[in-house]
Order: sequence, then structure tokens, then C-alpha cells
Amino acid sequence: MEQITKIITFINDNILWGIPLIIAILGTGILLTIRMRFLQVRKFKESLSTTIVPTVKSIGKKKVKKDGEKTISQFEAFSAAISGTVGTGNIVGVCGALLSGGPGAILWMWVSAFFGLLTNYSENVLGIYYRRKNAEGEVSGGPMYYISNGLGWRWLALIFALCCSLAAIGMGMVQANSISGTIQEVVAGGDANKALITSIIVGVVVAFLIGLIVIGGIKRIGKVASVIVPFMALLFIVMAIIIVIINATAVPEAFRLIFVNAFNIRSVSGGFFGYIIMKAMRYGFARGVFSNEAGLGSSVIAHSASDTKEPVKQGLWGIFEVFIDTFVICTLTALSVLTVSIKTGAYDFTQIVANSGISKSTIAPFAFTETFGTFGQMVFTIILPLFAFTTILAWSYYGEKAVGFLVGEKHEKLASTIFKVLYVGLLIVGAIASSEIVWQLDDMFNALMALPNLVALIFLSGLIKDITKNYFDRKKGKEVEPMLSAYPEENERLKAELSSELKYESDEN
Repeated sequence: MEQITKIITFINDNILWGIPLIIAILGTGILLTIRMRFLQVRKFKESLSTTIVPTVKSIGKKKVKKDGEKTISQFEAFSAAISGTVGTGNIVGVCGALLSGGPGAILWMWVSAFFGLLTNYSENVLGIYYRRKNAEGEVSGGPMYYISNGLGWRWLALIFALCCSLAAIGMGMVQANSISGTIQEVVAGGDANKALITSIIVGVVVAFLIGLIVIGGIKRIGKVASVIVPFMALLFIVMAIIIVIINATAVPEAFRLIFVNAFNIRSVSGGFFGYIIMKAMRYGFARGVFSNEAGLGSSVIAHSASDTKEPVKQGLWGIFEVFIDTFVICTLTALSVLTVSIKTGAYDFTQIVANSGISKSTIAPFAFTETFGTFGQMVFTIILPLFAFTTILAWSYYGEKAVGFLVGEKHEKLASTIFKVLYVGLLIVGAIASSEIVWQLDDMFNALMALPNLVALIFLSGLIKDITKNYFDRKKGKEVEPMLSAYPEENERLKAELSSELKYESDEN
């Protein structure tokens, strides 16, 4: 098993997550940013005013749904999507990036996320534009649909769907592993037998709870996520901010370490330090993408189930999603660990080799326990499993939809049922398996997912620009034909519904 882990790690470090993929992910984000004239900056305020602000205002108001409607609200779609992105990658993954790539990895995570804002926006726009509805009213969308129907390359769409289904299984196992690892440390301590028994029990309980929820499909996943995600995110953000405030005097040094270790002109001339910079870039980009999933095309599968008629509106939710995920949660994780380390001298992140024998799972709860003691450990033991649990939920849906696309509409129900059973059963295996090989496998599947999606985003970037311009032109009052769906009949239906909604809102006012 150790040898297999080494081989997969070598493939990830030198091929899949090497320079070519880093260039592909960053290059796609840069291309989209230029074509959209830095929309993530120009329309950031609008992304807040059309997403989270109206959602907060609508709390307590009931929305009447049409009979037979099998979509979910924009916020439920966002919650389901962000539950897939806000996972252990935000905590354990960031700690892993600090250990493997040093503080400089955080800067490259930010760079990845800045361009990822537009990448995620673009994925969501295409996801809504190319989504399909079956005879029972169930909506399906994602890269496999815009690759197949947008590019006309069904073979590439099938490759994406296959990689997505494997990545979903890998992600479920990763998160189950993180849950069992967190609880093991509290319950078993260093006792190997207790640890194994704890892992099995945790795996069975997680599998049972996930099974109960995924039976209800995206509607139940969306409802559960819309309750758990805000709670867990706010709890973590508040606790992390308190940690940073307590250690405020170390914040300037933390930022200095991030920028100096990310890129130092003098370091480039030295072979070892040049290697350190490359490690920082590799782990920064890998963890950035692993955390916010911009470029993978996974979260758009959940976003495509939204009841919105406007592709751009769901795209703006994508911008907010990456912002919260990376710029808020990942940054707070990094700052809490770095500031506490600087104040206590517990870890030396200025030299990666100094912490080479330390596990990222050991670093993850460090800032919480060091600052709040037993209470901090208890809170962390609640937060991390919640993050992981909601991620497992979201990826079960991604995998289910990917498998459904692979087999076609005729056999979709049977294939989805088989996948759910397999997915839930492998959660128990993931809870027991070695954490390193599980993380490395999922890194590999994520990379293989990204490639077909990036190709589609590049070739369809002109269409994304046209849909975006169409939406904002209409908002300015211009008389232009709405671009709501790639399919003429569906576009006409949505136009009629949108016109009725706008008339209703006008009469209400």
C-alpha cells in the first residue's frame, strides 16, 4: 500500500498536478477574466446584491411552488454546491498546503481563487443554459451536458462523466476518512484497536445517515444543506476570527511569511529555494481547486438544479461561492494556524522540512485547542465532521448525475440506485482506509475531471460572454432576445414565464 501511495503521489506531483495543469487552470481563468473584462471585480457588488442579500431578506417568507416542479431554490442550490466545496479541504487541506508548500502556498491559493471566481461563474452560466429536463420534470446539468450539446463532443462528455463518478466516490471516502480521523483522536487516543473500532462505527453511522438523505435526491440534499451549511460556516468563521484577534500582533508576520515564501527573487537563483517556490505553487493551486472546485465543473451540477431562469444569476452565486470558500474560510484557517504558531513557536513554517514528519490532521485542530483548550477541541470535533458530512452529500448527487449521463435516460434510475448503494457502502471503507492514499487518489480524480471541463470553458468562452452581455443589456432596458436556454422550445417557455414573473412583480409594486 505504501508503494502504491508513492506511485500515485509521484503521478500527481509530476504529471497531473504539475506545471501543465496549473497553466491550464490558471490560463482558463485568465482567458475568461479578460474576455469578461474582470467581471468578478466589476460585478462583485452585484453578485452580493442579487444573491445573499435578497436571500436574507426572504427569510421567513414562503415561496409557492408549481405542481410537479422538481427544482430547488437558488439558495438551496448554492447551499448544496457550497456544501460540496466547503469541506475538509478548507481546514485539513489548507494545513496540508502549509506543511507541503509552506506559507507561500496561501498566496497561490488566492491567485487561483481570484481567477476561479470567473471560472465558477462561467461553469454555472453554461450549466443553466445547457441543462435538460426529463419526462418526470427532473433537471440535469453540468459539464457533461455543455460538452456534449455545446461542443458536440459526446466522447469527451463521457470521459468527464466517468472521471466525475470516480471523483465522487473518492471525495466521499476522503471526507468519511476525515470524520473518523477527527473522532478517533478524541475517543481512541493512541490505542490502535480502539481507533479501528471507532473508525468502523463512525463509517457505519455516516453511511446510514447519508443513505437516509440521498434517497430523497437533490431536494432533500438542498434542504439539509441549507440548514447545516450556514450554521457550520458561521460557527467556524466566528471562532477563527476570535483566534486571529487574540493573536493579532502576529498577523503582520503571518502575511510577511505568505508573501516572502510565495515568491522571492533571490530564492529563484538557488535550486532548493526554486524548488520550494514550485512546491508552494503546486500545493497552493491544488488545494485552491480542491477547496473551491473552480475548474473541476463539479459544483455546477448542483447549481443546475436551481429554479432560476437566468443563467447569469446563478453565475453570480458561483462568484459568491468561491469568495466565501477560499477568500474567507481558507484564509481564516491559514491565518489562525500561522498566527498561533508564530506566537507559540510550536511550528516553523519558514522551512518546510522542519515539519516534514507532522500530519496535516495534527495541525488542523492546533489553533483551536491551543487557543480555547478542551472547549476548542470540542468545537473543532463538531465543525470538521459537519464540513465533511455536507461534502459527502453533495458529491453523492454529482456522482449520481454523472452515472446517469453515462448510461442514458432509459437506464438512469437503475444506475443511480446502484451508484447510491455503492457510494454509501464505500464510505465505510473510506473511514477505515489510510488517509494519505485516499487524499492522493482524490487529487488524481480531480485533475482528470478538470481537463475536459477546461477544454469546454475555453471553446465556449465566446458564448459565455454573449449570454452575460445579453443579461446586462436587458437589465439596462435594451430590447434584446433573452438567452435563457440553448434549446429553442425551452427558451420560449422560459421567456414566457419570465415575462409573467416580471409583470407580476410590476403589479405588486
